[in-house]
Amino acid sequence: MRMNVDRTPAHKVYHPAGSFRRRSLLHQSESTLKTVLLFIDGYGWGAEDPAVNPTLTYDGGLLRLPTRPADGSPVSHAGGWARPIDAVLGVDGVPQSATGQTTLLSGVNAQAAFGKHLTGFPNDLLRSILLEHSVLKQITDLGHPACFLNAFRPRFFELPRERQLQFSATTVTNLAADLPFFTLDDVTAGRAVYQDFTHAELRARGFDLPPMAPGEAGRIIAAATRTYDFVLYEYFQSDKAGHSGEVVRIQTILAGLDALLEALLEARADDTLVVLTSDHGNLEDVTTRRHTTNPVPLMAWGPGARELVAGITRLDEVTPALVARYS
Repeated sequence: MRMNVDRTPAHKVYHPAGSFRRRSLLHQSESTLKTVLLFIDGYGWGAEDPAVNPTLTYDGGLLRLPTRPADGSPVSHAGGWARPIDAVLGVDGVPQSATGQTTLLSGVNAQAAFGKHLTGFPNDLLRSILLEHSVLKQITDLGHPACFLNAFRPRFFELPRERQLQFSATTVTNLAADLPFFTLDDVTAGRAVYQDFTHAELRARGFDLPPMAPGEAGRIIAAATRTYDFVLYEYFQSDKAGHSGEVVRIQTILAGLDALLEALLEARADDTLVVLTSDHGNLEDVTTRRHTTNPVPLMAWGPGARELVAGITRLDEVTPALVARYS
């Protein structure tokens, strides 16, 4: 597959890749269309080998990707559309979280900007990219209500903005748009979802929240589109499971995600586009506990799904395509 690799010098990449060159294709005249972006950390499109790839053996079907198309073209999948997209972006090495997430959530090739793949949380350069090009900022600047639906524990709200900016790419993405963060009270009220939607981590930390079924989390995400035109939800237990190398743990994570996604798709309104993608591969290859260079899946269900998937071949094209829906 021939990738459209960005070889632009680092000092010239501070604009959303591709700008809006696909605007005529992706633009929807109905300005009230809703979008849910599910960012699933560490989920690549792996080999067609059940001994290596747990996405082929878990108890579920929505995340059980078909054989990777040889030409990278979109394929019909589970009532929607899917295609593998490039997460390496012409930069030597293996994709990592800080650069991959910045790229996904800004439309800027952060790997090229920094000159290599960076793990962990964004550094000063990546933060500056997100503060200018955050997908949430771009969409709210166009006059559309948006939210980062993940809830945060009380300690987060005690920190000054300067300290909050040192957290994850999603956190910086929300700060860039000056949007409020959800609390655990919002989780209790059914207005937000914690990053571990089962609440196992919260309960282990002593928080008095009941266990949550994946389907309930999916319905809360769907319900958020009654208030917001654009909803972002991040799930990173998938990446943690991939780093463990434990097949059963990965399969359990995938089964939970599958149930969340199924409930979300069933509960969403007809005008809602659900998009799922990742920042890099990981859990799809249990022969390594590290990230992979596999492409990541871009999956979409709902109005404009086929057109959206057909117009994207690489990670830095996701945000420009999503923003173009509201332009």
